[in-house]
Amino acid sequence: MEINEIEILSVGVDVGSSTSHLVFSNLFLKRDQRSVTRRFNIEQRDIIYEGRIIHTPLLDDNTIDINKLTGFFKEEYQRAGIDPADIQTGAVIVTGESARKQNARQIVEALSKDTGKFVAATAGPNFESLIAAMGSGAAARSKEHNKTIVSCDIGGGTSNIAISRNGQTLSTGCISVGGRLLGVDSEGKIWRIDEPAARVMAYLGMNYQIGDPIPKGDIDKIAEKFTEILFEIITGPAKSSLARQLMLTADLNFPSRIDEYSFSGGVAELMYGGLNNFDDIGHILADKIKLQAPELRAPVIELPNKIRATVIGAGAYSLSISGCSGFRDDQVSFPIRNVPVIRADVDQSKLSIEHVVSQINAAFQRFDLDEGEEIIALYFKDPVRVSYPQLELFAKSIEAALANTIKNKLPVILIFETDIASSVGNVIRRETQLKTNLLALDELMLREGDWIDIGEPLVAGQVYPVTVKSLVFH
Repeated sequence: MEINEIEILSVGVDVGSSTSHLVFSNLFLKRDQRSVTRRFNIEQRDIIYEGRIIHTPLLDDNTIDINKLTGFFKEEYQRAGIDPADIQTGAVIVTGESARKQNARQIVEALSKDTGKFVAATAGPNFESLIAAMGSGAAARSKEHNKTIVSCDIGGGTSNIAISRNGQTLSTGCISVGGRLLGVDSEGKIWRIDEPAARVMAYLGMNYQIGDPIPKGDIDKIAEKFTEILFEIITGPAKSSLARQLMLTADLNFPSRIDEYSFSGGVAELMYGGLNNFDDIGHILADKIKLQAPELRAPVIELPNKIRATVIGAGAYSLSISGCSGFRDDQVSFPIRNVPVIRADVDQSKLSIEHVVSQINAAFQRFDLDEGEEIIALYFKDPVRVSYPQLELFAKSIEAALANTIKNKLPVILIFETDIASSVGNVIRRETQLKTNLLALDELMLREGDWIDIGEPLVAGQVYPVTVKSLVFH
């Protein structure tokens, strides 16, 4: 009997500048009966457990305590009654200033290994902005109300901004504005100064060091300057030299009309009545933003998810589902982790072995990669017509272009935007010497520079969960 609905368990883990936490979600997939390929779509996302929120544990200013962090997340699994082996997808997001810590990569590796058989390790400011817009509810609201919304997720170290319209994210950006960039204890002494805060203090003519007392008036001035910079970015584009110094991405692309603004993240939690004081400037920054918000050129609306926006986005929105017509050789084992995606610009009107090989060679050269040295995923938009002579020519081109990959017995991963993976895979098997280690997936929308994890196939091997991510550590 054909399976038309499936349910999978996802985890989202957020290791932020101020806090760390996780959520578990059930994702419901349903077969699209109107689709020619009858592919599965994610129809519903239900959060089943929202974990405790802890201070991100530090060994020192530049090192996160991995043992405490992994211990906390193991406890959260136990509290939720969930076995890590039951997790089928999800993402570990190391955000803000935490992504700059010396052991950021080790954190990702430890959490990916310890918290489930298929958990993607993810960081990168644009990706954070995307999932925060989704997790906060801004993207959904833009679709439900036909609005263009600028959402801003303000954490401990960074503010992640996205522009959403009709449920789609049009543009993303990130700037170093956050509540944990300057730490001040209950006695008014500075215990932490991150580089962005040092830049702002230098701009204001201040020269405080760790251990110095700082007057409340000067803290207000620093928070006011951070607020001014943030508003410069969310109304765009960045013009001042200080704002440009603090930007972690390119400027956002603003449409002609903005209907609403929204705020999420830990600082937004304080804006809307939260009382936590983490011995930093978060509560002061929240007050300044709330005071200035009425001056924005569109109304500010409150969203359902604030401090948990990023972690909800990580667990519930980081997953893509391949089409139902993939091709897999039995020798390929899963999960396949941390595979770079490189785009091959094959023009089907110019199809020849020479053209395909040259485009694949050019793709490797763009990334300074040597073909056959490591596993990569070649991404094609619509490279070949579904006719046997054309498919045979394309198959032999793949064999010629990936000679070293085949010789070294590395998996050959081909990903197509159009519904041709099964046809390509079968013809490659029949017409070339590439008889093993082949995986072809389709109906996926990727970008060059993405990294992907590919999970165990679902629905009797018909579809594959693919988590798209960006392994960018500053």
